[in-house]
Amino acid sequence: MLDPELLEQITARRAELDELEGQLASRLAEVRVERDELAVAERVLERMTRQLAEERSSTRPMPGQVGGQTVMLIPHREPGVEEDALPWDYQCIIAAVRQAAGPVMAREVGEVVGVDVSVRSKLEPLRGKLVRLVDRGWLRKLPDGRFTTRL
Repeated sequence: MLDPELLEQITARRAELDELEGQLASRLAEVRVERDELAVAERVLERMTRQLAEERSSTRPMPGQVGGQTVMLIPHREPGVEEDALPWDYQCIIAAVRQAAGPVMAREVGEVVGVDVSVRSKLEPLRGKLVRLVDRGWLRKLPDGRFTTRL
């Protein structure tokens, strides 16, 4: 015959184990939910990192359309954007301003970069590029109309 005291201990232990199993199953479900959330967060982080890397690698100006013509867009001067992100002719303009002993007029820049300064229609596009470089933070325009590099 079975010992009733021993049978009672087995039943009590089985109840403890059943309760522990329920607790562990609940905890396991919580762990799985958190692990799934971490997997989603990891995928989002990877996607955002990839997008940021693509944005940073595309610091070169992208061509745009203005009046049906393809034009090169000039990036704003920001940390991490170097002068080599500018189109070649804009790099030459900045180099000419930098070479000058002080602030320069558009005519002086034109002489350095090879623009026929005696013809106003050739000088105005250069002045427009200088102003665009000022607007984007690459150069400074003084009140007297002369241009200088940013400090």
